[in-house]
Amino acid sequence: MTENQPMNTLPTPSALLLDFGGVIITTAKRPTGLEDATAHVTDLLARGLIDVPAARVRASLEAGLAALTHWKHASSRRRQPRELTHREIVGDFLAADLPEDARALLVAEAAELLDALQTLITDHHLRPGIRRLLDTAASHGIPVGIVSNAHSGRSHRRILAELGLYDAFAVQVYSDEVGIRKPHPGILTLAADGLGAHPSACWYVGDTLDRDVVAGRRAGIGQVLITRDKHTDHPPFAVAHTADATFDTPEGLADALAASLASGTRATVSTGPDRTGASARRGALLVDHGGVISLSEKNPDAMMRLGERLAFLLSTPEHPLDPGDAIAGIATARERRAAAKGDSLAETSPHEFWMDHFGRNLDSRARAVLAAEAVDLMHRYGRAKSRRVLRDGVREAFEECRAQGMPVIVVSNTLSGRAVRDACREHGLAELIGAYVCSDEVGVRKPDADIVREALAIADADPTATWFYGDKPHADAAGALAAGISRRVIVRGGAVADAPIDEALRSGLATDVVDDATGLTALLRDAVSISLQS
Repeated sequence: MTENQPMNTLPTPSALLLDFGGVIITTAKRPTGLEDATAHVTDLLARGLIDVPAARVRASLEAGLAALTHWKHASSRRRQPRELTHREIVGDFLAADLPEDARALLVAEAAELLDALQTLITDHHLRPGIRRLLDTAASHGIPVGIVSNAHSGRSHRRILAELGLYDAFAVQVYSDEVGIRKPHPGILTLAADGLGAHPSACWYVGDTLDRDVVAGRRAGIGQVLITRDKHTDHPPFAVAHTADATFDTPEGLADALAASLASGTRATVSTGPDRTGASARRGALLVDHGGVISLSEKNPDAMMRLGERLAFLLSTPEHPLDPGDAIAGIATARERRAAAKGDSLAETSPHEFWMDHFGRNLDSRARAVLAAEAVDLMHRYGRAKSRRVLRDGVREAFEECRAQGMPVIVVSNTLSGRAVRDACREHGLAELIGAYVCSDEVGVRKPDADIVREALAIADADPTATWFYGDKPHADAAGALAAGISRRVIVRGGAVADAPIDEALRSGLATDVVDDATGLTALLRDAVSISLQS
């Protein structure tokens, strides 16, 4: 790929954000780097009177460095990757194959070790054009920051100081110091904030497609640029995003900045994506499950089968477990869960329920079995605790949504999203439901707005055109209101008595109240009619 100079002059940035390696610096493996690193680690261990053969140290370092490369590639596919801590890098990667005392010593000295290894293994050379770029920015009052994935930000700071460039940067953001790594957009927005600039008015310059270009796009950077280095043309996987311009060296970047200054065209601040398109105006129906799609009846036969399963798993010849006692233990676990949860909206995980609440007083063997079987047991419990009966009018309401082009997303507080899906499938509703957002899978419960916002994101729906259909004002209507949803319909006959529902309607927490889903369908049709008349 030849240098891709932009067709038009780029707008002058409010700030420059630069990657470290591949932009400011290019690196090269030192011929004796691994030997020097091995000697350094061996000396560290010797000071602690720990004798490990150099060959074993070198093999562990080589394996750890190779594994770290694979980890970095995999992390680049994540939406919001975190950075490894210094202790994780050393303990889980570089020293993983060493004796425990050696590993423990190196973990204790992890930050110092990574600082040293950075320049023992690799040589660092300033790239051509960087000094001119920095001088041009400084002379025109354009602040410059660094945004770099780094195992040792302190080593990068040391290298810059040795080059006399430390004070050229108004802020330096390194992944090991802030805990997140590109392509997490937060690392770029943090740097832009530190420079007092809006991301859309910045240039961000990197050298990789999978980390730098993707991070820039996710962060809403105005101009995402590449200076080609050894990793640029060899991404670890196909990348959908492209740069606005690519330069063979930072010399081309310096020329582009000079041209933008000469043109006098300033970057403008974007207020975000245009929300006036057709997809943005689309509404959705977000719907609770229990008490709304279906009503529940006790299911003693299924509960007995669950008790029998627990008895099979936990009984020993010395301590047999009666299925009835196992069912009683579940009731106790529910009480413990409620007491432990208090006002928290965090969902209880299967392991918390079965080990911390059900298995609190059991022996280590029983708790180990519960740990292994917790996910399957929670699905069985979700199926067994009630028999589901479809409420009147639900299918017709979902079909109305389909006719109006409104996706239907189930948003449920539940201990088993799998059981919710099973119930909807058995009701014959699966083909009418776009997705399920369940608290046990998201980790939070309504009225936390995050679980509602996830459903909105799935539907690509405008909250002001979206409906939430539930039976609990304090959870369904409150969560919908917090997420900005305009129509909050509460159905009677679910888990909440009429008086709180009537109060929710009077207070405005609920916008509508219906007796069943037939009433919801009428509201949906009325809304279409009003829209057509207007």
